[in-house]
Amino acid sequence: MVNTSEFVERLETLLTYYDLSASAFAEKVDVQRSSISHLLSGRNKPSLEFVLKVIKAFPEVNLYWLLNGKGSFPLNESFTDKAAPPSFERERTQVKETPLGLPPKQKKIDRIVLFYSDGTFESFDSN
Repeated sequence: MVNTSEFVERLETLLTYYDLSASAFAEKVDVQRSSISHLLSGRNKPSLEFVLKVIKAFPEVNLYWLLNGKGSFPLNESFTDKAAPPSFERERTQVKETPLGLPPKQKKIDRIVLFYSDGTFESFDSN
């Protein structure tokens, strides 16, 4: 569950980082100004739709950082141009070998969650 007061702090971090007023942020995210006001005052909790709109408007915002403070912001630490979204092309990484010459252990996917633009989501467990 999202801690509302900590979420508000992260939302205020976004406003400061982008040097936006609550009104300008609401316009950029495409929500009513009152929605931002109610979130910032702690009156309302963030909806899934609101969170998805923030992620869509600001692709460099890490979803897990926004929701629970884990991860980093901005998503790409070398991202410094606030006007242009970061490139999502992934670098090809080479598998590093362990000191014994063996490839490292592969991580196992535990769960995949798909978030849809209509605010719904699906969760798929590996079991």
